[in-house]
Amino acid sequence: MKSELERSSGKTQRGRRLMDALEPGTAERVTSSLADLDPDLARLVTDYAFADVLGRPGLGLKTREMLTVAALTALGNAPSQLEFHMRGALNVGVSPAELLEIVIQMAIYAGVPACMNGLTAYRAALAAFEGSDAR
Repeated sequence: MKSELERSSGKTQRGRRLMDALEPGTAERVTSSLADLDPDLARLVTDYAFADVLGRPGLGLKTREMLTVAALTALGNAPSQLEFHMRGALNVGVSPAELLEIVIQMAIYAGVPACMNGLTAYRAALAAFEGSDAR
C-alpha cells in the first residue's frame, strides 16, 4: 500500500502534467512563485485544482477549459487567470472562434461589462497564442 507521500507525489505529477498541457512551463512557474510563500502551497494548488478537479474523469480537458473560461469571464475579477485559461483553452484545441463565442455568451448571463473585460483578455490571449510555438 502506498504512503500518503507517495500518493501525493503521483498526484502532484499528474497535476503538473495537466498544468503544462495548458501551457508549457506553467508547473514550474507556479511552483516557483508559490514556494517562497509556503512550501506546501504549490503542492496544494497542483494536487487539488489540477489533479483532483481538472483531472477528473467525465469531461475532457477541452470542455473543462471552456467551462473555466465562461466562469472566469462571468466572475469578472480574475483577469490574469482568465487570460491564462484562455491560452490554455487554445492550447488544448478550443478554436479562437469558439473562445470568442464563449465570451459573447457571457454578456447575457454576466452582463456587458464582464463581456467587455473578457474581450480584453481574449485579445491578449489570442496575441500570445499566435505569437507562440503552439500553432
